[in-house]
Amino acid sequence: MTSLVQRIGRRVRGLREAQGWSQETLAERAGLNRSYIGEVERGSVIASVVTVEKIAHALALSLPALLDIAPASDEAALTVHASLPLAEVPDPLSAKRG
Repeated sequence: MTSLVQRIGRRVRGLREAQGWSQETLAERAGLNRSYIGEVERGSVIASVVTVEKIAHALALSLPALLDIAPASDEAALTVHASLPLAEVPDPLSAKRG
């Protein structure tokens, strides 16, 4: 799986363990199967946005708070641009046109 999927899984595991919960407890609170929580934590499945939101709510977090993971080096530029209003995102082709 991608590094993003694995980082989300590590984040879920860390937050669950910080609560002192078992996978079964998190699964019950999220309305999911315990084995599926394990797969998410291992990064062996790509959880849907709806599933990740269920996990976030079970942990009493917003979806953005759950997804607050450090970007991989190849995603750093995307993270910066994602926080800018669209009008401020540099056009990579403008330097070639000028």
